[in-house]
Amino acid sequence: MSASMVRATVRAVSKRKILSTRAALTLTPAAVNKIRFLLQNKPEYIGLKVGVRTRGCNGMTYTLDYTKEKGKSDEEVLQDGVRVFIEKKAQLTLLGTEMDFVESKLASEFIFNNPNIKGTCGCGESFNI
Repeated sequence: MSASMVRATVRAVSKRKILSTRAALTLTPAAVNKIRFLLQNKPEYIGLKVGVRTRGCNGMTYTLDYTKEKGKSDEEVLQDGVRVFIEKKAQLTLLGTEMDFVESKLASEFIFNNPNIKGTCGCGESFNI
């Protein structure tokens, strides 16, 4: 797998009713558009893969990579023609999460609005469940 390609910020979501969905992860229109843009000149890749790894001051962080194939135990999220694969280790962590893409004058990043998070670090890059 290649090194992570973009930065992702974590936000704990409180007092949010979790809606039952078929997908463990839902994408906002901004996230769909950005993923489509990232993949448009990369025909060898079929989508993005989301994972988690132990890192940061609070325990875990998300990883985002291009992927050429679906892993044996990956869960596939297909939304508006965009494919995102969730590694097995991240599947329970991401349940009910919304993936968004936000641009400001100083940064552009994917943001995971995750109702399962119990705490985040001060910089917003790591979390615990």
